[in-house]
Amino acid sequence: MEETSAARMELSSLLHDLHPTSSPSEKPLPSPSLPPITELLSRLQEKLIGSSSDSEMSSLIGRVERFLQAADPHWLFSASQDDGWAELQVAYSSLVRALIGCAALPLCEDDCGSLPAAAYHSVPSRAGAVCSALTALLGTLGNRGSQTGVLLAVAPPICVFSVTHFQVQPWTSSSSRAAAQSLQEALLRAGGWRDSAHLLMGDRSQEVEEEEEEEEGGRSRGILGGILDVLQPQLTKESWQRCEAVKVVFAWTLLQVTRPSLSPHLSHLLPPSLLLNDHYRPENCMLGVRCLHHIVLNTPAADLRQFNRAEVLYQALFKHLYTTEAAVIQSVLSCLLDLLLVLEKPPSSLAPSSSCRKPCRHDDVLRLVLTHMEAEHKVALRHVYATALPLYIDRMGVAVCRHLRRLEWVVLGYLEVRDPPEEMSRLKILEVLEKTIRAAWPRMECRVGVLLRCLLKLLVDVSSDSELSDSVRQKLMNQTSLCLKLLDACCHGDLQPLLQQVDSSCCSSEVLSCLATVTVTTER
Repeated sequence: MEETSAARMELSSLLHDLHPTSSPSEKPLPSPSLPPITELLSRLQEKLIGSSSDSEMSSLIGRVERFLQAADPHWLFSASQDDGWAELQVAYSSLVRALIGCAALPLCEDDCGSLPAAAYHSVPSRAGAVCSALTALLGTLGNRGSQTGVLLAVAPPICVFSVTHFQVQPWTSSSSRAAAQSLQEALLRAGGWRDSAHLLMGDRSQEVEEEEEEEEGGRSRGILGGILDVLQPQLTKESWQRCEAVKVVFAWTLLQVTRPSLSPHLSHLLPPSLLLNDHYRPENCMLGVRCLHHIVLNTPAADLRQFNRAEVLYQALFKHLYTTEAAVIQSVLSCLLDLLLVLEKPPSSLAPSSSCRKPCRHDDVLRLVLTHMEAEHKVALRHVYATALPLYIDRMGVAVCRHLRRLEWVVLGYLEVRDPPEEMSRLKILEVLEKTIRAAWPRMECRVGVLLRCLLKLLVDVSSDSELSDSVRQKLMNQTSLCLKLLDACCHGDLQPLLQQVDSSCCSSEVLSCLATVTVTTER
């Protein structure tokens, strides 16, 4: 009874505010004579948009929340005519957008894409209040299972709003993040979605959803298309940098979507990803590359090749190989490795007699990487290049013969330079040498002399390096021994006499033991 009384009082007060009497003699609208809900929602929207102060806005948002919690659900979702359902959806969508507008982020005046933290000072408190009001709306909607149309109409902007505020960003606080997370959970409950991916993609493909929507009430539908419609006006070349949250929400949305749901929306997902990829700021560029990589992994190759999309992606990524940002290079090399499989067959898969074994994009990427590796002195970049190189050598197969001269210079240069404490660069380059010898062994005999001196020097240096841990030292010596065995096999055992001439006068017992494993294995 107390809740009903409170509801009537709140509703009566709200109706009185929204329907002011024209003269003192007129009586207020009696509570049983309720106006159409669409009319009330329209007036609420006008009030929210016209709020002149923070206190007035906060008060009105709180009243909207209490009203949505207390009012009769039958009246809240009642349509006056057959076409009234569409009008009801529009009315609730407009109210939701007005509420969200109360916590809108300030825009940058130019394309700098970043504002000081002080500019977002009032956002968290407003966002928390809006989250509470929207959670109340979703709670009522969730109890009205037949109102799927209204839910699907308001779900996209609500999801965009919650994603904007539940991540750690300059415009959020711990309380606003908690409120936004609760809002997201309320949205999932209201629509019966299992998680965020299910919310975006639904249960099945778009065609099946449309066929079975009436049977299941549309609850299996995803809202990815609706979210992209909300974001699209802000994702243009001219406007995306003015609001820092846009890229955050877009990237979150894209990275939740997997095949086969991604491909139908490719025309809306690809352009913003390319905009991020082309940006001069490394963090935006890396986010763009991450989005592009996700698209490559979750889109059929035929769809990527259509309209020359794959070639556009290749050119957009290839130019980043000239940058000096290690994190960008790392992301780009990983993405290119998967994209190249869309554009062409890997050289390692072609038959020896194939007439198609001609220079290709794999060669272009490997050639540029090796060229940059030769002169690179930054430790971070050396790590990135050395880590990525073994995968490209595997992909090339015997076609690596085209790059043996550059590859030899890289191997010699990287094995000569210490890389404590993990020696990651040296270990990866030894792996590269091993793969190269296995793939191009007929062409290695003429390089045995140079490589043998380098490997023996490496053994001596490693054995006397006191800064290395025993495990790292053992890994290096084992990998070096393996390379020596493979080189000896390439030259049909001609290394045996040379290795047997090494004695304790020129190296430690540890090196001799390592070399002994090479000669013993070969003799067997």
